[in-house]
Amino acid sequence: MRVINKAIVKFTNLLPENIVYIFAKKYIAGKTLDEAIKVVKDLNSKGIMATIDALGEDITNKQEAIAAKDECLRILDAIEQNKLNSNLSLKPSQMGIKIDFQLAYVHIAEICERAKKYSNFVRIDMEDSSLTEATLELYKELRKKYDNVGVVLQAYLKRTLNDIITLRPLNPNFRLCKGIYIEPESIAYQSKKKVRRNFIEALETMFKNGMYVGIATHDEYLIKEAYRLIEELKISKDKYEFQMLYGVKEKLRDKINSDGHRIRIYCPFGEKWHKYSMRRLQENPNIAWHITKSIFFPN
Repeated sequence: MRVINKAIVKFTNLLPENIVYIFAKKYIAGKTLDEAIKVVKDLNSKGIMATIDALGEDITNKQEAIAAKDECLRILDAIEQNKLNSNLSLKPSQMGIKIDFQLAYVHIAEICERAKKYSNFVRIDMEDSSLTEATLELYKELRKKYDNVGVVLQAYLKRTLNDIITLRPLNPNFRLCKGIYIEPESIAYQSKKKVRRNFIEALETMFKNGMYVGIATHDEYLIKEAYRLIEELKISKDKYEFQMLYGVKEKLRDKINSDGHRIRIYCPFGEKWHKYSMRRLQENPNIAWHITKSIFFPN
């Protein structure tokens, strides 16, 4: 299956963008902010929250970083103007952290300030392990001034449990996910069983320490385990939410919602959708098979 998935990725790279968009659009909330707003309005009408992400990462040019920051400010303005139940997600490399740490800090601080004005929230996404330490340091610095900012931890990294304890004094707001980047065995668990085990242990640690957590997974086993922990530990519904990607396992999304749990959908948009889609496929070829099934076997 892995060989087939890699072949699908290679083949997809050769297709014209207009063909790729036929299937990619299921997972992208549009090419423009207006399209993303329509998607979020539809989700909100179903009682589902959202987080909007303007696609773009690995920026190495200061002007591009400034443009990305300005786009984030426009998103926050649009969320407020349209009274959407949505917050904002962004990537440190989008804000220029690979150029200069302080540049990224200044950009995200300005975004947090705008979000604070609107009583909104900013989530700092986690990228590959080359940026893990810098991202957490960035979060620590921002938390000195802003309480409306959160960060992401990845269950497949062996350092995650220690990071939870290290960040505990900040009263952190986490998104906990498995992680999708290809990382070496020295720093990341490679088996599904070990990643799942670390995810559950991390989630339990967050709950027991009173931390807010976005439980970000499409894994039904982990969702059942989260349900179990929520019931056993008597976790209040204002201390967690479930999170999923736009266009993925919508029936499961609706079940979580109907079960009375809050759920937030990650809604990426933008002209850089093609690069985003190809990166997701290259980083995790298993997604290729799910996409192929969704095209030919939609039900």
